[in-house]
Amino acid sequence: MRDVLYLEEREQAEALLKPQRIEVLRQLAEPRTCTEIAARLEQTPQRVYYHVKQLVAAGLAEQVAERRVRGISEGIYQAVARSYWLSPRLVGRIGGARRAQDELSLGYLLDLMEEVQADIAALDRTAPELPSIGVSGEIRVPAERRQEFLHDLQSTLQDLFTRYGGAEGDAFKLAVACYPKGDNHE
Repeated sequence: MRDVLYLEEREQAEALLKPQRIEVLRQLAEPRTCTEIAARLEQTPQRVYYHVKQLVAAGLAEQVAERRVRGISEGIYQAVARSYWLSPRLVGRIGGARRAQDELSLGYLLDLMEEVQADIAALDRTAPELPSIGVSGEIRVPAERRQEFLHDLQSTLQDLFTRYGGAEGDAFKLAVACYPKGDNHE
């Protein structure tokens, strides 16, 4: 079972985003039959089977085994991932072209986060080593020093890109996001 399945197809999102189906998928964190899931959710096995087949068709679950019960074959199913990420591309943007050139716009920041999300989801989590780092913090900058701060940040990053930007060695992607912290974030 994968840690994350990144959903980029509309059909996958449609299959997933139904409350009953999400409950069925949660039950498939462990291999189970439709009869077992039906008992847990107090549903009919036929109804659960319908949802499981939709999840399998969308690539969100798979049959992992089969057993014979009173002469009838019964499938054992399991979710293919522990969590599912929906690509922001499934919703798209409303109005106008993307502002990829304007590094100070929120549109650019959203594009960057979308790119990071897709890159992380594509990593091979079965690799013996995934050297990575995540850093988060809060910096308080007086309004009159905001431009100075942004310039210092850009210069520091440019220095790193210059020092480590050669053609030799392992390639790493560095993405830095700086945005105003709203009152509702803790």
